[in-house]
Amino acid sequence: MTASVLPSLTVECLANPAANRMTPYGARRSEILGADALALAQRELTQWQGYAVTPLHSLPALAQAMGVASVHYKDEGSRFGLGSFKALGGAYAVARLLCRELGAQLGRTLTTQDLLTPELRALCGGITVTCATDGNHGRSVAWGAQLFGCQCVIYIHATVSEGRKEAIAQYGAQVVRTAGNYDDAVRQADLDAKQYGRFVISDTSYPGYMEVPRDVMQGYQLMVEEAAQQLPERPTHIFVQAGVGGLAAAVCGYFWERDAGDRPIYVVVEPDKADCLTQSAKAGQLTAVTGDIDTLMAGLACGEVSHLAWEILEKGTDAFCVIPDDAAVAAMRLLAHPLGNDPVIVAGESAVAGVAAAIAASQSDAARQTLGLNADSRILFFGSEAATDPALYEQLVGESAEAVAARAKERA
Repeated sequence: MTASVLPSLTVECLANPAANRMTPYGARRSEILGADALALAQRELTQWQGYAVTPLHSLPALAQAMGVASVHYKDEGSRFGLGSFKALGGAYAVARLLCRELGAQLGRTLTTQDLLTPELRALCGGITVTCATDGNHGRSVAWGAQLFGCQCVIYIHATVSEGRKEAIAQYGAQVVRTAGNYDDAVRQADLDAKQYGRFVISDTSYPGYMEVPRDVMQGYQLMVEEAAQQLPERPTHIFVQAGVGGLAAAVCGYFWERDAGDRPIYVVVEPDKADCLTQSAKAGQLTAVTGDIDTLMAGLACGEVSHLAWEILEKGTDAFCVIPDDAAVAAMRLLAHPLGNDPVIVAGESAVAGVAAAIAASQSDAARQTLGLNADSRILFFGSEAATDPALYEQLVGESAEAVAARAKERA
């Protein structure tokens, strides 16, 4: 097996000028993403009906073709039946907010299991949660609202597909389409929440709005804990895709807190049309990307960085990589039709940015040097979604998600 069997992909890699691998994790970062918060999320989420550890796939043929020691892919496509890792964030943040609000009313501390009792479920009905979304986060918030019995209004921007809109509406949420891009939808959701007394459950943070996005990221860390326990060896490299940065920060913070100065080399990957983290790193300060931000990787189509995520990623990221849309499509097809006896994986367009960047980097001497990739490298990816827009998946891969999933079962 040689690299020639891989699709020829391109990537732009930037060594993070602010990275310092000797910087301690510190009390402030532990306050945002720490072991105690993860322990709470783990206690709560593992009690939810339908909870199951998602699979970690080994891809030895891909590793050989890339010239590295091993490749592992954490597959979040089956998470709570919602198709993405977002089920761990939005729904968990809904539960946490309801526990705080109703706990204050009743004068006692509540757990998410308490919310399922008839008494508290009735009280939840008087609360409305809201957010803006590219698809998966809104689906998670809507599912959480339905689970606990509160009202829900979800905002989507102009280019979110009808398939993703319907996937949110099926959980009983009111879905409102706005003009502009994702960040415009975020602002509209916030304005309307103030006017109508709704509670924003956003996965991005900004000055004056930090608590709920912290809950979202803390929920994500359960996925990272699972992967760490499943891995046969500690990874040397982790490639994670980023939108506003919440997922990327959750992964980075987990390993930074535990591995101190010897943590894995951490690479954040973005679409070339929505690279707000990369631009922030270049500028040395938070920098927004404006315009349509029209990328196929809908879950990553974000122009403004989450402030909390940046507190982790500014120094915790070793390198930033930027990829074009066609690289993501090639990675989707490769996972659907894998090399050798590697498992068949249904991966959505926002799940594969890390895979695409790593494959492209493996084909470039300069990128391999920048990222420290070599024959001993052990790479970990987080496959954040399955085919959350089935029609788009079939269009891009040339085969339905159902057909690919059937082949996956045959090979397993």
